[in-house]
Amino acid sequence: MDGRDLVRRVRLVGSVRGLRTVRSAWRRRSADARALPARGAERARVPGAATGAEPGPGGGVVRFARSELRIRVSVGGAVFWGWDGVEPLPSYGVVGEPPAPDERAVLEPGKDGGWQVVSERVRVVVSRTGVVELRTPGGVLLRRELPPRWWEPVDGGPVRWVQRSEVPADARFFGLGGRAGGPRLRDGVYGLWNTDPGGRFGPGDDPLYLTMPVQVVVSDAGTHLAFHDNTWAGRVVLREGEEGAGSGHDRPGTSEVRMEGGPLRCWVVAGTPARVLQGWTGLTGAPAVPPSWALGPQHARWGFGSEREVRRVVAGYRERGLPLAVLHLDIDHFDGHRVFTVDRERFPDLPSLAADLRAEGVRLVSIVDPAVKAEPGDAVFDAGRAVGERGAYVRDAQGRVVVGEVWPGPCVYPDFTDPVVREWWGSLYEERLAQGFSGVWHDMNEPVSFAAFGDPSLPRSARHVLEGAGGDHREAHNVYGLAMARAGYEGLLRLRPEERPFLFSRSGWVGMQRYGGTWSGDVSTGWPGLRASLSLVLGLGLCGVPYSGPDVGGFDGFPSPELYLRWFQLGAYLPLFRTHAAIDAGRREPWEFGTEVLQGARAALVERERLGPYFVTLSHLARSTGAPYVRPVWWGAPRDRALRECEDAFLLGDAVLVAPVLEPGARRRAVRLPRGRWYDAESGRAYEGPGQVVLDAPLSRVPVLVRAGAVIPVRGADGSLELEAWAPVAGRSGSGLVVRDPGDGWAAAEVERYVTRWKGDRVVVERDGVKGAVEARVRGLGLG
Repeated sequence: MDGRDLVRRVRLVGSVRGLRTVRSAWRRRSADARALPARGAERARVPGAATGAEPGPGGGVVRFARSELRIRVSVGGAVFWGWDGVEPLPSYGVVGEPPAPDERAVLEPGKDGGWQVVSERVRVVVSRTGVVELRTPGGVLLRRELPPRWWEPVDGGPVRWVQRSEVPADARFFGLGGRAGGPRLRDGVYGLWNTDPGGRFGPGDDPLYLTMPVQVVVSDAGTHLAFHDNTWAGRVVLREGEEGAGSGHDRPGTSEVRMEGGPLRCWVVAGTPARVLQGWTGLTGAPAVPPSWALGPQHARWGFGSEREVRRVVAGYRERGLPLAVLHLDIDHFDGHRVFTVDRERFPDLPSLAADLRAEGVRLVSIVDPAVKAEPGDAVFDAGRAVGERGAYVRDAQGRVVVGEVWPGPCVYPDFTDPVVREWWGSLYEERLAQGFSGVWHDMNEPVSFAAFGDPSLPRSARHVLEGAGGDHREAHNVYGLAMARAGYEGLLRLRPEERPFLFSRSGWVGMQRYGGTWSGDVSTGWPGLRASLSLVLGLGLCGVPYSGPDVGGFDGFPSPELYLRWFQLGAYLPLFRTHAAIDAGRREPWEFGTEVLQGARAALVERERLGPYFVTLSHLARSTGAPYVRPVWWGAPRDRALRECEDAFLLGDAVLVAPVLEPGARRRAVRLPRGRWYDAESGRAYEGPGQVVLDAPLSRVPVLVRAGAVIPVRGADGSLELEAWAPVAGRSGSGLVVRDPGDGWAAAEVERYVTRWKGDRVVVERDGVKGAVEARVRGLGLG
């Protein structure tokens, strides 16, 4: 807790709600003291010496004196390993059946009494002491897992474990879910416990709302992703390596994963970044494709307050010629902050409001919180008590319903790890649809219980169904938001099967892309918060969650006109483009910051609308390939060390490089270019990479470059799809993929490939499989 959070909590304690948060915190602490006694004597354990091995499909089992290691190489190259006989399933992260084992991969004797599994894409080497190495087919080391250690309580209970790994000295770490200090993860300790940081956060705050035990490691040897499939509370300690450290020897980078319980199992996917993400989504599920309207500009605020204010804001966009696709309603539209209700005084006819806005091309999206007001007579509360044999709500170790403190007051929490509860909760979204909402955003689902001290969540001893296996909150906490997202997504799908659901969630876990996306949460207003916004989107994309974005302008406080516009310009190139602010924060409408900012914001909105077909294409490609919309600049050249260090720019798809301005007063900025020719999208001037260039960045725009030879689908003046092609380098060709919007249902998306090439003194654009040139606007002519 920092000083700012301490002041906030002291103020809270001085209120009526604050007194309730004190009682809630004491209840949580007392419940855990009774049900989770202090750990007593423990036995430390290591695998010991190898005693034998048994080959099996894709690998086999290596037995040690005190444990056994199961290894399986799958078709496609993904590697699974697990200690103490654990299997890939059951898993909240892995969807469906795990990929089939590679029958050609066989466990065979190796050097020095060890074993190895050789496959087309990876080689797994196991020593007789329990060291597991992942190597390239040529033998280059990607990752070395040292023998794990366990601590078993003498009197029973969960077994803690630690797994220490080594990576090449030049490697860089990315991932671990949403991290404000990224996208490159430097030396430090990273918590694995989804946490509401208390209303606002910046780069120094960790953990945040959405943690994942997923590491993406990039080195000269190659790229790999490691997923420790364990939902329990834990932490990861990272330390980058050092080349030539000490007497000319390299010091490897290290990763130490510590878990408070649960299985010790891991998946590793290696290859190019594109192949890694494709294999990863093959394991954890393809990303949901948002409806095309959700790729447009969105506006939100906690504190619109009334139907009149909503109409005023929408009219403000329309009167100034500013595009707007979505408007979000926060908890202030609820009756007493109670979920699935409407304040009829402030919103007397919400369905009519939604219909009127939709006629203007604006959709309404509703917030949904998991906490239910614990009050007999409340329709949702009463219905939940009648679900199943024990009711829908999380209970403590003594079988009593857990009560926390949230916006409505004392609240109970649905147990979304129970399939029966998920089905019931999903049915409640019928009320949201009847009010005219087109989608939902899940908030407060870490889950949060306001606390004057300690962890602002449920007691760690609280009991959950966990799909019938049973367990406590230490195991269920991190997947609570994921299970809620599943409940909402499947409910919307049942209620309106002809439409793709639109849902994004503040909290989640591995695989949440199956149900939608996420957003930054309550990022602090300030230049550090702006930088953190980009870090979160890049890191989440590498973990398989491609649809995300920040609160443009920051959640709290009053951004300066310059900061607001720079944030707005960044947001215009991110998948989820949404302004948002707290009830006591400054306005976030573009016209509130003066004429110059309004003009710059209008230009950003117009460009976002123009690139609408490109975002549609990226959304469908993300589903079919796993590639995120927003990618680090090293995506196509992971062995370029200078690109691995670049954290202030990104690729939008393969074709566009965006260099946002992240510092106050900057009117020029350096941009690191990947290999190839890049055109300034504003001037058309060509630059050659790899290398660094310095570009103008006036307040009116940020530098954007386009790869030579690219073909980008854009929206024409009449709203139709047009092709924008950029001249390839002389003697070479270029290409681009296009997916035409198939609508917001389930029609198949057809991927079209276009090729650019020089034909004499002109550039022609052709579609693969179709004879003759197609119509396209060609840019960069005369510079090829």
